[in-house]
Amino acid sequence: MSALSVRQVRFRYLTLYGLRWLPTGLMIPVMILLMQERGLSLSEIGLVSIAQGLVVLALELPTGGLADALGRKPVLVAAWTLSLVSLGLFAVADSFALFFLVWALQGVYRALDSGPLESWYVDATLAADPKAEYEAGLGFAGTVAGVTIAAGALLSGGLIALGPVGPVSALTVPVLVAIALQAVALAALLLLLVETGPAKGAGALRASMVEAPRMVGQAFGLLRRSRVLLALVAVELFWGFGMVTFESLLPVRLAEVVGNPERAAALLGPASSAAWLASAAGAALTPLLLRWLGAAPSAALLRIVQGVTVVGMGLFAGPVGVLVAYLACYTVHGASNPLHTGLLHRQVDGPYRTSVISLNSMVGQPGFAIGAVLLTFLADTRSVTTAMVVGGVVLAVAAPLYLPAWRAGRAAGAAAEPGPAGPDVAGSTAGSSAVGPTAEPGVVGPTADFGPVAGGQAAVPVAGSAGGEAAPVR
Repeated sequence: MSALSVRQVRFRYLTLYGLRWLPTGLMIPVMILLMQERGLSLSEIGLVSIAQGLVVLALELPTGGLADALGRKPVLVAAWTLSLVSLGLFAVADSFALFFLVWALQGVYRALDSGPLESWYVDATLAADPKAEYEAGLGFAGTVAGVTIAAGALLSGGLIALGPVGPVSALTVPVLVAIALQAVALAALLLLLVETGPAKGAGALRASMVEAPRMVGQAFGLLRRSRVLLALVAVELFWGFGMVTFESLLPVRLAEVVGNPERAAALLGPASSAAWLASAAGAALTPLLLRWLGAAPSAALLRIVQGVTVVGMGLFAGPVGVLVAYLACYTVHGASNPLHTGLLHRQVDGPYRTSVISLNSMVGQPGFAIGAVLLTFLADTRSVTTAMVVGGVVLAVAAPLYLPAWRAGRAAGAAAEPGPAGPDVAGSTAGSSAVGPTAEPGVVGPTADFGPVAGGQAAVPVAGSAGGEAAPVR
């Protein structure tokens, strides 16, 4: 990894990140419709999508520990290969059982894919320059994801408009193109991701599987020992709860203000594409926010702003106001993710990096599930407006959880003032605390795919999915 410059690492990361999300964009317009075309009802689609959420919840942490123990590249190769297999099966599936298997394979893929590429980017950047700031690259990744998903969705719509190709239905054509693009992405991964890691082979795999539980245990140990890290992971619980508002309740709210569900659905098509671009624009603001307020204060402010946008979606009377608030919400969502992820990375050293990211991602799952139950109950018994206001308040309530990270950053900055040890401290902390290379294990020292998955990465909105997020960049 050290042979690559910071610029080369960022270029490879963004290239692979874009290739990773392009097939997802192609799947967005056809995913639900194709399953309906193959004979599944909406309730059956909801049931098959549960397979992914359950698998991700079970495997999120073990696979994160496996990536830390075995290495990022082999885990990513396995993940992207599984994605290719699941897409191929999706193209021919025609029964409930086969679609359930597709979603279960996607769950394994999403669990394996959650974190290793991002962790490789951070570790490779720091290997090239220990003083490098990688948050801007994380923000650019959000921009790349938003743009490529939007491009994929537009390409998919164009392919559908061309109609069937021989015996292949119009809805199946984008899936076949997604399979080809996934194969290209896998080839690029093998070529571009250069990692200096453990020896490969059966022995390394067995040793890594034994080591993975210890890595997971160390990740939990960090939470017990680091008040900063615990607070950051807790943000994801509130975030997952609040995401129900703009993923599940927004279509209902729009139909309410429009007065016609079909017209609301027609409006949501271009609005969803615009949301991906808005999220990309928000992610592009990361460097400006870092210079203006800093990571922790900006992240806290954005939690409040996002809560306000959700409340606006619930209170505005017309479709224009609701959609403007919706796009604003996604812009904030795109800007929030790289800030939050960057703060997480500052709290942990490389050996446990993916485990902690997976732990953060996993916490969003119960948060979304609780929100889905409580907020939909409020929408049924009270009103959609009441449910959205409550969800917006919960999003904003998470803002104070960034205070420990802000205080830690200020303390690190004070320690880095000119003095006998100033330059060394500044170089090792980058404005925060982390698990140092020589620290005791677990001791803090100075130094949209198929169904969405809450936390971690961008995901695709799926009707009836369990605990997913439709956010462009999470």
